[in-house]
Amino acid sequence: MVIGGGRTPPHADLNLLRTFLAVYRSGSFTAAAPLLGLSQPTVTAQIRTLEQQTGRELFTRLPRGVEPTHLAHDLAGQIAGPLDALASLGGRSTVLTGRTTPVHLAGPAEFLCTRALPALAPLVAEGVRLRITMGLTDPLLEALRAGHHDLVLATRRPGGRALTSLPLADEDYVLVASPDWARRIGERLAADGPCAAVRDVPLITYAEDLPIARRYWRNVFGKRLTAQAAVTVPDLRGAMSAVAAGAGYSVLPRYLCRDELTSGGLVLLHEPEEPPLNTLFLVQRPGADANPDVARVRERLQLAARAW
Repeated sequence: MVIGGGRTPPHADLNLLRTFLAVYRSGSFTAAAPLLGLSQPTVTAQIRTLEQQTGRELFTRLPRGVEPTHLAHDLAGQIAGPLDALASLGGRSTVLTGRTTPVHLAGPAEFLCTRALPALAPLVAEGVRLRITMGLTDPLLEALRAGHHDLVLATRRPGGRALTSLPLADEDYVLVASPDWARRIGERLAADGPCAAVRDVPLITYAEDLPIARRYWRNVFGKRLTAQAAVTVPDLRGAMSAVAAGAGYSVLPRYLCRDELTSGGLVLLHEPEEPPLNTLFLVQRPGADANPDVARVRERLQLAARAW
């Protein structure tokens, strides 16, 4: 096996190669250790041994984690497929004995609860086991790299080469209020537009820094939002409930409040020609296909997303 002009010795231990691949994919010796069931010093020693055998440096040590060299990229490209195939054989054997491995799926609470979990219900009825984690994209992706999740629904595409991602669905955002607030500000809305009309209406938002509302103001109105949140709730379903109950206005994903808009429980305050869009990505941990149910969950989500 040749890597970048060097050669991996024919007696290279499979355990060393597995350790190398875990470090390559997780980005650090520390993150790779629990994936392998080893201590961090053992992982470090095994990588050092492999580097001595190849005569090449495979990782550049950083203050936080490691950076693969171009030789590491070459080696990973050659061994990832065969090692994953070996791991997949082990995964199938557990299925044959009747013990399926749970699929660890993570993502935003709102999307998981209103879209992903209903779509996956038929698989659960067929025996697929799920373990769900809800949270923000950045910490979920870090946990994915460390091997804690198989799939993450991410609100942005992850950087780097180690994680496989594909666009799953686009979500657009709408400016909404309760019917009562819409009536109270109706004349000002027609005369001065939504920016001025909602100036004295309480803002209900996801977080203190108003990430969704600020983006809407910037992309749609070309202005900086100067309002402060009246209510922050780290679950957009809670924000929607507060708005529908008359607490104020908010900017929400259309998919989340489609039923309320149809029933009249919420009212659109503005309908831009091009509403701001955000793409949701499905990100998979390297090697996760060793569990065949991961592929089933991924394919089911891709199929369901066509209707979202």
